[in-house]
Amino acid sequence: MRERTWPHFDWILFVTCLLLVGYGLVLIYSAVWGTGDLSFIQRQVTFTFIGVGLMFLAAMSDYRFLESFQRPLYLLALFALTAVLLVGEASFGAQRWLGILPLQPSELTKVLVIITLAKYLSPSEEQRSNLSRLIISGILVGLPIILIYLQPSLGTAISLGIIWLVMAIMSGARLRYFGLLLVLIIFFAPFAWNYLLADYMKERILIFLNPQEDPLGAGYNINQALIAVGSGGLWGKGFLSGTQSQLHFLRVRHTDYIFSVLGEEWGFAGVVVLVLLLVILLWRILRAAELAGDAFGRLITVGVAAMIGFQAFVNIGMNLGLLPAVGIPLPFVSYGGSALLALFLALGLVQSIVMRHRKLEF
Repeated sequence: MRERTWPHFDWILFVTCLLLVGYGLVLIYSAVWGTGDLSFIQRQVTFTFIGVGLMFLAAMSDYRFLESFQRPLYLLALFALTAVLLVGEASFGAQRWLGILPLQPSELTKVLVIITLAKYLSPSEEQRSNLSRLIISGILVGLPIILIYLQPSLGTAISLGIIWLVMAIMSGARLRYFGLLLVLIIFFAPFAWNYLLADYMKERILIFLNPQEDPLGAGYNINQALIAVGSGGLWGKGFLSGTQSQLHFLRVRHTDYIFSVLGEEWGFAGVVVLVLLLVILLWRILRAAELAGDAFGRLITVGVAAMIGFQAFVNIGMNLGLLPAVGIPLPFVSYGGSALLALFLALGLVQSIVMRHRKLEF
């Protein structure tokens, strides 16, 4: 069976993700070069090798076996998220890491939730428009969203919501249900603003609307990112030559604001190359959705595409001042071992679907 499936391995998808990781390694090196601490590069390279191994392991495994294990996987995600809140390690005002492992369970939860939703949202044709099925799927994603929000990690919680929305729409749910959902969101928005959003979350939204209100405080990162991107011009200032990044005006430049390092040092040309790589990556993932032989596989690929596409869109928009800062990394480019491993695992599932898109004879 392996001999029959490996010829369908999507090498374009694999090479594209490696090019994005390579892009990220160069930018991370530039972001931390002035500090003299190259451990970020070493860890990112290590996680890359581990991630590639996970991807090939997932690709070799038949994704259809996951249909029988989606409940234990979902419960595992809830257990890990609960453990983070109870005994997790806090850093930068958030409690997202388990002390025994330097990993964020919230990142792996995205993949596990995609598998769970793909199983639950892939019923027979006559069941797809069932409102109760849509509500229960919303509850399934709502539990991890609450646990992740409490860490707090608003960006990851929103990502899970978007993944559910896209997968539910692609499963055939009636659009009028989402219209009703939109009305409910608008109705409860004032309550959420007054009682659910933390003060720093409100501050980020207000600063997004008026970055000049507090240019040296809450609006500092946004303004520095805009200066960095705007000063890059067409071809950029050159590798290791960005003033905002090398003089450390730009904070968290190896994670959330790594796109600004790219814009400053490599200019518009470098940004175009990055966007093209992301477009190719999403194209190959959506191609896998078209090739998938069953609804379960198709919805997994749709969920992976939604996860990567949304994160890229929000991160770039945040760096350009078009969206509020919510702490979402740029896929495959920003520093972060947990996010990188989760992304490689997700691509491994996509590869497994592509490799088995034809019915095999045993």
